[in-house]
Amino acid sequence: MNSIAWARRSLLALACMGATVALADGLDSTGVVEMAPPTPQRLYVVDPAFPHMIDGRMHIVDGDTERYLGVISTGYSASVALAPDRKEIYVATTYYARLNHGERTDVVDIHDAQTLSWKGEIVIPTRHAQAMAARNVTQTSFDGHYLFVQNATPATSVTVVDLKARKVIAEVQTPGCWSVYPSPSVAGRFSAMCGNGSMLTVTLDAAGQVLSRRQSAPFFDPDKDPVFTNFDRYQGRYVFVSYHGQVHVADLSGEEAKFDAPWSLLNAADRKQHWRPGGYQLLATHEPSGRLFVTMHDKGEEGTHKDPAKEIWAFDLNTHQRVSRSPGYGAGGLAVSRGDKPRLYALNVEEAKITQVDVSGAKPRFLRTMQPIAETPIQLELQ
Repeated sequence: MNSIAWARRSLLALACMGATVALADGLDSTGVVEMAPPTPQRLYVVDPAFPHMIDGRMHIVDGDTERYLGVISTGYSASVALAPDRKEIYVATTYYARLNHGERTDVVDIHDAQTLSWKGEIVIPTRHAQAMAARNVTQTSFDGHYLFVQNATPATSVTVVDLKARKVIAEVQTPGCWSVYPSPSVAGRFSAMCGNGSMLTVTLDAAGQVLSRRQSAPFFDPDKDPVFTNFDRYQGRYVFVSYHGQVHVADLSGEEAKFDAPWSLLNAADRKQHWRPGGYQLLATHEPSGRLFVTMHDKGEEGTHKDPAKEIWAFDLNTHQRVSRSPGYGAGGLAVSRGDKPRLYALNVEEAKITQVDVSGAKPRFLRTMQPIAETPIQLELQ
C-alpha cells in the first residue's frame, strides 16, 4: 500500500476528531494535532465523491513531500472557498436528515485551516447550487468579510454571508446570470456572467441592501463563442477564456464591468489543427511572472470543451505571446503556487493524479506525478 493510501485511511478517522495520545499511566486522551506550518505547495483537493455523493471530502496534501496531511468532510455537492489569509476553510453544502433524503439543511461549515477542526456553521437558505465544485460558485470578498454562495432552484440568486457576524445578510436575485466574481476592491460587490454575454454587477451596503445593479454590454457572443465561467485573476482583474481560445480580461472593481479588447491563444497553424481550450479548472495565472497557463487539445469541435489536455500552453499576459508548450498530462484542471518559485499542478480528473511542473524558468520542467489522490477530484486550490 502506498504512503498516501495508508495515510488517507488513518487520517479519515483522526483528522476531524484529533489524535489519541498515550499517557504514562496507560490512559488515553484526545486532542487536536496541528499540521506543520503551511508552504506555498500545500494542496487542497476537492472531491465530490461521485460514487457516494453524500460523503464528499476535501483532501489536504503537502506537495513538496507528497505527505497526506488530513481530510475534512464536505457533505453533499459542496462548493469550497479558502479565506484570503488561508486561516479558515468555508464549505457551502447540503445535509439530508436521512443521508440521501429527508429534511434538507444547507449550511456553510467553517473549519480551521491549520488543525482542520470544525469551528461552527452558518445555516443558509436551502437553495445552494448542487453543482460541480468550482471556484465560480462560492467565493469570499477580497477582504474575507463576506462569502458569496451561488444558488439554483433552478432560478439563480446569490446568498451573501457576513463571515464576521456569522450570519446571512441577503439573498440577491440574479435572473439569467450565473457565477460569483467578487470585486477586487469593494467588499459588498460581486458580478455574475449572464446568458446574453454580459456581466451583471451588484453593489450592497453593510446591511445587505442593494445599492446598485449595473449590467454591461455583451462582451462575447454566447451562440458563436461561449466563455468558460471558470477564471483566475491577474493584477486585480479577472481572466477568462472562450471555447475557441479568445482571452477576455475583465475589470470588476467598479459599479459596471469593463473589458479589455479580447486576444487569441491561437495562431493560423493552431486554427488549422483545431486547437481549443478544454477541461474544468482549465486556466491558471501566476502574478509575479505574468504567466497564463491553459489546458489545450487539438481536433477540437462542438462538445469537446471538457476534453482533457493534450498540451499545456503558457502565455505572457502583457505581450499576449505564447512562451511555451508542454505535455498536458491529461489535465482537466490547473493551479499554480504563489511566490517567485512557481510550481504548476496539473490535475488529471479521470485518473485522480496530480503532476507537478516547475515553471520558474523559461522552459517548464517535469518534477513528478503523485500517487492517486481522492476518488473523483475536480477542484484544486493552493495555500
